[in-house]
Amino acid sequence: MKKILYTLGFVLIFLYPAASLNAQTEKVPEGIVLSFKAGNAEELSKFFHTNVELIILEDEDVYSRPQAKQIIRKFFAEHKPEAFKIIFEGGENSRYAIGSLTTQGKTYRVYILMKKQDGSPFIHQLRIEEEDENVQ
Repeated sequence: MKKILYTLGFVLIFLYPAASLNAQTEKVPEGIVLSFKAGNAEELSKFFHTNVELIILEDEDVYSRPQAKQIIRKFFAEHKPEAFKIIFEGGENSRYAIGSLTTQGKTYRVYILMKKQDGSPFIHQLRIEEEDENVQ
C-alpha cells in the first residue's frame, strides 16, 4: 500500500504538469542511461547533486555524492544490470524520468528527479524499487 501511495504521489506531483508540455523538452542525458545500462556508479555519480535522496528498495535517506556513489556501486554489484530503458520523461525546470532496469533475475522500476544548476541537470532524487510483475 505504501508503494502505491508513493507512486500515486509521484504521478500527481510530477507527471500531471507534463500534459501541458510540448515535445521540445530536453531528454534525460545519455550519460545517465548508459551508466544504468553498464552498471557504472562512477559515471552515474557525476550527475548527482551535492546531496541526493536515495530510495533503494526498502532503504531511504539523503546522502552526499560520495556516499550515494558507494550505495549505487553496491546495488549494481548485487544486481548486475543487463538492460535499461527510459519509459517516460517530462518536465521543464525539474526533469523526471521513469525507467525499467533489468538485472540478472529481476526487473526494477527507476524514478529519477533532476534539476538544472548552472545549465546542467543534476539528480536530486533516485528511487529504485522492485517492479510489480502484475502491473504493466
